[in-house]
Amino acid sequence: MSDTVILRPAIAADLPALRALWERCGLHPSRSDTDARLGSLIAFAGGLFLVVERDGAVVGAERDGAIVGSVMASWDGRRGWINRLAVDPSARGSGLGDRLMTEAESRLAAIGCDKVNLLIEPDNAAVERYYQRLGYARDDLIFMEKWL
Repeated sequence: MSDTVILRPAIAADLPALRALWERCGLHPSRSDTDARLGSLIAFAGGLFLVVERDGAVVGAERDGAIVGSVMASWDGRRGWINRLAVDPSARGSGLGDRLMTEAESRLAAIGCDKVNLLIEPDNAAVERYYQRLGYARDDLIFMEKWL
């Protein structure tokens, strides 16, 4: 990718662009992907929910750069979690995914996190090799959930 990019914490104004990115990347929205819930995560995550944008001109208080990557990292005080790692198809192969993961892992480690978990949707299983290259290992657990 020849454009200059900026890696920064997500802000609530990024949410429409993030949803569009996730859709372009084939990531599935869930019931918790509302503005209110994602806005709460941005506020709660303390700079762990990251975006990459193409460096654009500043227009008023907002940049006109396009969001081309994201990672939604979080920490519950015991384990770190990685969700929504996404790189726009036009920017793949440029190292943005690695850059996002390295930054997320560094930020998690800086707050005391020593183990990071992530989940892969079955229809996205091809990314398993990518995460293995980054040092993640498969752990055959039984995943259960309950919506409240």
